[in-house]
Amino acid sequence: MPATFVVVPLWQGSVSSRAMSHSDGADAILGDLPSSSTVVVEVPVEAGESLGTGVQRYSTLLRVRERTAVALSHVPDWALTIGGDCGASLASVGHASARTGGDLAVLWLDAHPDLNTPETSPSGGFGGMTLRAIAGEGAEGLALDPDTRVAPERLVLGGIRAIDDEERRFIDEHGVSTLTVEDLSDPSLVIAALEATGASQVFIHIDLDVLDPAALAGLSYPMPFGIGASELVALVRAVVARFPIAGAAIAGFAPSSPQSADDDLPTILRLVGALTSGGAASA
Repeated sequence: MPATFVVVPLWQGSVSSRAMSHSDGADAILGDLPSSSTVVVEVPVEAGESLGTGVQRYSTLLRVRERTAVALSHVPDWALTIGGDCGASLASVGHASARTGGDLAVLWLDAHPDLNTPETSPSGGFGGMTLRAIAGEGAEGLALDPDTRVAPERLVLGGIRAIDDEERRFIDEHGVSTLTVEDLSDPSLVIAALEATGASQVFIHIDLDVLDPAALAGLSYPMPFGIGASELVALVRAVVARFPIAGAAIAGFAPSSPQSADDDLPTILRLVGALTSGGAASA
């Protein structure tokens, strides 16, 4: 079955000055998706409160996670989640992990590892904690439970080039597989790293800041020396051709204006096409 698109215009996980533009980015992508196979998760207008968790806007993030999980529970096959910031991927990975009985690797294509905790985060932004929560650690309600969490040895990080001290410690302690931007230009290296996890099915997360800023303008955290758009599309197509895809997400689109969004959309839609070019994982 083809993918169901689940649009989550979440911005509350970002602490960028352009955080609210993530909502605009999700809406811009929504305009080019097939309405018959697209579901939109309502994101509250209010920022939300931390409630002593160390996570900025925690209350809203929790509500959006719960709403996304409900939307995903009605998806007949696999979901391509459209953020919003990276926090939109949390419920989606949980859904994919449950569908596959935990037989899941996560390919995290991002300029940042997103492996902080509420205690170590320099900003309190959940976007920088999302993958740690996927590994089962974090604030109550925002960390996957033992049945759906993805173990560190099943994580493959690609294009990471801004790493905090705690993230480095976690990567080193657990031997998390990391691939450079240069490595991503050789899909065989990525496929080998995914095969080494032992999982037979894959969730692909793409934070658009894995791209070089020259390839895409609408980034809330532009980081130089990223991968080119054509190389990223080729990589995704190669991974999709090798592995059944249990789920995927595109996050981090924060256009500065409607015109800027229009300029960037062809690149994003090429990635959507690449993600949906293969077969889905079996439940």
